[in-house]
Amino acid sequence: MRAPPREGLRTATWLVLALTFALAQAGCKDVTIGGSRKATLTYTDDAHAAYEEAMASYRAKAWEDARLLFGEVKKLFPYSRYAALAELRIADCDFEQEKYTEAASGYREFIQNHRSDRDVEYARYRIAKSLYRDIDETLFLPPQEERDQATALEAYKELSVFERENPKSRYADDVHKMLDAVRGRLMRHELYVARFYLREDRFAATIARIDHALKLYPGSSLEPEALVLKGETLLKMDKPADARAVFQKVIDAYGGPFAVTARRFVADIDAQKRAAKGP
Repeated sequence: MRAPPREGLRTATWLVLALTFALAQAGCKDVTIGGSRKATLTYTDDAHAAYEEAMASYRAKAWEDARLLFGEVKKLFPYSRYAALAELRIADCDFEQEKYTEAASGYREFIQNHRSDRDVEYARYRIAKSLYRDIDETLFLPPQEERDQATALEAYKELSVFERENPKSRYADDVHKMLDAVRGRLMRHELYVARFYLREDRFAATIARIDHALKLYPGSSLEPEALVLKGETLLKMDKPADARAVFQKVIDAYGGPFAVTARRFVADIDAQKRAAKGP
């Protein structure tokens, strides 16, 4: 549905706000609207009416108008439930406009101001999602494993904590998917660094990097790839027995192409061992 013209929407919303403010100022007195007597709305009803007017702009995706109107709800009705909701919706407006840094800051401010609010779980989820969305996937940048991983690391921490502390959350499935994606990205980066060390014949550094990645990001789909790389590095260090143990772990614990590769390495190691013993 096409959003209403901005000027018409702004005029309508400000008329409603002006009326709402007048009603709020009138306290418990009756006011006359359009020549007929109408009872003044309660403070909560006033707040609800103003909030719904802001939500109309939000639903129409008129983000800036909505942001302004939610700000007025906070200003005019600071002691109502709708002030807290308006605070959340302002952060949502930033999120919808892909202003993820600002959105995360807004959600954090909400949590700081309303620690016992029932929407704290939602705010924490949206912080994690904002950080996840802020991981740059632009095609014109270097491959993701070569980029700085600061935002990915922050997203991983937020997602991990949320999943651990809210296992039955209604957002659990989405959080799990995001966490898997970020874990894979971070593991790819670690393997990129490990391969760099391997090309430089820095074998101990290669092993250390792989072990570090396996410890930090358990459960990654790249675990078998990391273990095969570790086994190859151990072979270059002339440690066939250790390498064989690593390859065997891949065979026992994982399927897929890396298990096939591991079997080939095991077969080569066993053949060389038999050859060394002689006839």
